[in-house]
Amino acid sequence: MLLDNKVAIITGAGSGFGKATSLLFSKEGAKIVAVDYNLDAVQSTVDEINESGKKAIAVKADVSDPDQVKNFVKVAVDTYGQIDILFNNAGVYVPGNIEQTDISDWKKAIDVNFNSVFYGVKFAMPYLKKTKGSIISTASAGGIIGFPDAVSYGATKGGIISLTRAIAVDYAKEGVRANAICPGTGKTGMTEELLKDPKIKEGFLAPISMKRLGEPSDVANAALFLASDLSSYITGHALPVDGGWTMS
Repeated sequence: MLLDNKVAIITGAGSGFGKATSLLFSKEGAKIVAVDYNLDAVQSTVDEINESGKKAIAVKADVSDPDQVKNFVKVAVDTYGQIDILFNNAGVYVPGNIEQTDISDWKKAIDVNFNSVFYGVKFAMPYLKKTKGSIISTASAGGIIGFPDAVSYGATKGGIISLTRAIAVDYAKEGVRANAICPGTGKTGMTEELLKDPKIKEGFLAPISMKRLGEPSDVANAALFLASDLSSYITGHALPVDGGWTMS
């Protein structure tokens, strides 16, 4: 198994990319610390893992609160004794161009999407250095190219890519790797309502070379690669998982 005896913290683990990654990592031998603001949802992920005979715990947390992030890092270490993988995946989508975006929504996007990555890495780094661990953060195709009417989302996801590269440079000598995944439009809770509108769905599909929406498993498979020794010589990379969107 690719992640045998590894301990992985995964945020946003109650649904979408985070849930799919939690299930996949557990199948590959990892012990999972599943984090989400929705306790019922994340407990469902953990129950599914535990019922399969693997190990996982659920932690309810708001990733925009540094004290709560510090707490789930502590819970991981107290429970399993180490941290090998940190997957900063939780995020929010706030639509609107710069005139339409309220200052409160701008701050919310920065707190949830961007600051949470800083907090997670800051508090987990002492443990990741001990295990020569892997940091993965969910950015977006919108952090590489411009998304219309998504100024806060694009800005925070672009920030994640730059932050990832800074971390990669600073900690390569410690054996810690940091990479970002840049999904295109996927079938997640964040897009569920939008995709019910055929015109919106058609608009999302138009720039995608493969002419299909991403599945949560597409991101989970990329995360597994970046978490495992298969990518041991890769750091500071922003990996598009977008069906060819950003190359078109």
